[in-house]
Formats: sequence, structure tokens, C-alpha cells
Amino acid sequence: MTFSEAEQPGTGEVTATVIVNAPAEVVFAALTDWRRQGDWIPFTTVRVLSGDGGEGSQIEAITQVGPAALRDLMRVVKVDPPYEVRVVHHGKVLRGPGVLRCTPLGADRTQVVWHEWFHLPAGPAGKVAWPVLWPGSKAGLTAALRRFARLVEGGKLS
Repeated sequence: MTFSEAEQPGTGEVTATVIVNAPAEVVFAALTDWRRQGDWIPFTTVRVLSGDGGEGSQIEAITQVGPAALRDLMRVVKVDPPYEVRVVHHGKVLRGPGVLRCTPLGADRTQVVWHEWFHLPAGPAGKVAWPVLWPGSKAGLTAALRRFARLVEGGKLS
């Protein structure tokens, strides 16, 4: 699959939302501090492969549980502080666009929405498996965002 194909939404869609009691500017800065994402996304190490973390940057996230590891390659395709960052996952397994949106709900309250549209691996079998895998994906994203909110509200991410 080419990068331009990965830019198109896939059929595996996941959305998670959390309210963070902090200003949108603080929340957005913490979301786009790529190297710190491992503090709130379990079993994950993130690094910037090229660029400064902004548009055009290449990001690598490796999620590892025991001997199993998943490498997620992303390109940052849009940054609109403090509201939105868009990425395109273009690795061997995870492919498709994703977006993190911050919506101010007042001076010190922000809604964060994390939305992914993955191309499902394994052809028809992937489409059959998605309804079983989806709840776990949504639960995982939601748990990560809740941890993120606690860390930002506690002043441990900014």
C-alpha cells in the first residue's frame, strides 16, 4: 500500500474522548510531545525519527508486550495548534489516517477526541475480526486518554 492509499480512511474506525481540566494550549502541547506519549500509552515507546515533531515529521511508536512488538510508523501531516494534529499511519500493519482534536470548553477545560480510520490487515478475515477487536481498541484508547488527562491535570505533562 502506498502512502497516498494509507491517507484514505480505512474501514476500521475507532474513537475515544476525554475531558481534561486544563487549557487547550496545555493539553495540545502535551498531546504533541511525542516522546512523552509512552507515559500515558501503555507498553509504548515513541520517538521522532525525523523533523521537529511538526508537519512532515516521521514518528515511530513501538508497542511491546513480552516478545510481541508492533511498530507503528506515522507522518505528521497537519498541525493546527491548539486544536488539531493529523497523522497518517504508514507501517506494515497499521495504516490509515488519525487525528487528535482539542476543543476548548472554557478557559480551563478541553475535550480531546482521538479518532483513527485503520485499513484492516488480513483482507476479509480482518473485516470479520474487526467487530471483536474494536471494543478492545476503543477501551485501550479511552484508558490511555484518561491516564493522559490525569497526568496533565496533575502537572506531570505539559
